[in-house]
Amino acid sequence: MEVIVHKYGGTSVGTPDKIRNVARRVKEVKDNGYEVVVIVSAMGHTTDELIDLMNKVTDNPDPREYDMLVSTGEQVSAALLAMALQAQGCPAVSLTGGQAGVVTEDIYKKARIKDIKLDRIKKELKAGKVVVVTGFQGVDSQGDIITIGRGGSDTSAVAIAAALHAQVCDIYTDVDGVYTTDPRICPDAKKLKYVSYEEMLELASLGAQVLHPRSVECASIYNMVIHLRSSQKEIEGTYIMSPERIIEEGGKMEKKEAVRGIALDENIAKIGIFKVPDKPGTAARLFGALAADKINVDMIVQSIHTAGSQADMAFTVDKPDLKKAVAITEKIAKELGAEGVVSDSDVSKVSLVGIGMVSQPGTASKMFAALSGEKINIQMISTSEIKVSCIIKAEQGKQAVQLLHKAFGLDKVA
Repeated sequence: MEVIVHKYGGTSVGTPDKIRNVARRVKEVKDNGYEVVVIVSAMGHTTDELIDLMNKVTDNPDPREYDMLVSTGEQVSAALLAMALQAQGCPAVSLTGGQAGVVTEDIYKKARIKDIKLDRIKKELKAGKVVVVTGFQGVDSQGDIITIGRGGSDTSAVAIAAALHAQVCDIYTDVDGVYTTDPRICPDAKKLKYVSYEEMLELASLGAQVLHPRSVECASIYNMVIHLRSSQKEIEGTYIMSPERIIEEGGKMEKKEAVRGIALDENIAKIGIFKVPDKPGTAARLFGALAADKINVDMIVQSIHTAGSQADMAFTVDKPDLKKAVAITEKIAKELGAEGVVSDSDVSKVSLVGIGMVSQPGTASKMFAALSGEKINIQMISTSEIKVSCIIKAEQGKQAVQLLHKAFGLDKVA
C-alpha cells in the first residue's frame, strides 16, 4: 500500500476548527486506500509563547531543558490531531519524534537527523492507523529530547517521507504555493507550478519563508518531491523537484526565464572592519571566531587599499546576532591592529534567483541598471551561478522588489 506523508504548519493547526479540518482531509486520504503519516508543528505561536515563559524564569537557560520545554508544543498538536481523527472514526496514534524513531546528533537546539528507525511507524501503519508525528524533534544517543532548529518540522517531514520511500511529501501551509515573489509586496506575483531544488534552496535561504532550507537540502539529497500547498484550499500548489523531473512532468526549464523568483530579506545587518592587515590568516581568524560562536555569516566583500598592505572587509549577519557579532569583530579587530568597526542594521537584501542565469549573461547588469534608474544605491553585491544579491537601504527593499519583478517580466509568467 502506498504511503502518503503530510506536514501541517503551525497556522494550519492553530485552532480546534483548523485541527478538525486537517483531520477531515487526512481521513479522506486514508479512506482512499493510502497509509498516512502526518507531521505537525506546534499550534500557532505556541513555541514563541513557551520561549517567552522561559525568559521570565531565566535569561540563561540550560540547552537540555530548553529542548525539553519547546518540544512540548508539537506534542499538543499531535495528540489533538490524533483525537480529532479518532472522533471522526479514523484510527490514529500520536508519536513523539523519539517514539517515531527519529535519531539526531548529540547537539541541543540545532541537531541534524542521523537516522530514522521505522519499526514503530510501520507497526502502527500495519494496524490500520494514521500515524501523527511531532515535527522539529528527535532523541540523541542518550535518549534525551533534541530539537532540530526553528522550522525543523519541514525537515522532519521530508526525512520521514524519504525513509518511507513515499512518492511525494505534501507540505501544507497558509500559502498555496511558491510565488515569483511575496504577493504581499507585489500583488501581481504569479504562482509557479514547478521550482527546482536549487532555486528553492536559494529562495528559502534568501528570505522566502515558505520552506525551511534544510528541508529542501534533504529533499534534493534523496530526490524527494515536495508539494507545497494550501491547508485551506483544495487546489494544486507548487512542486519542488529536480530539473530533470520537472522536464519529465512537462514543465519548462528553458532559458527564456533567467529569473524565476525574487526574495527580500529584512532580517539582516551589515558589519564593516577597516584597514585590516592584508596577510594570510586574517579572514580565517575573524570568521573562525564568529563561527565558533555559532554566528552565520552570509555575504562577504573585501577591498584592497592601493598600498596593498591593508584591506577593508564588510559582511552580513542575521539581525538578532548583530550585537554579539560586533563584539567579536571589535575584539579581533583590536588584536589585528585594524582601524575600526562599524555596523548598520538599517539594510535589506534583495535577490534574484533562477537556474536559467547559468546560460543567460547580462542578468546582473540588468538588475543594477534597474536599481540605478530609481536611485537605489547598492552597498554590497554577491553572486552565484543562479543568484544575484544586493544589499540596499531597508526602506528601499520593497520598492526594489516591485521594480525588479516588473523589469524581469515576472508579472507576465504563465
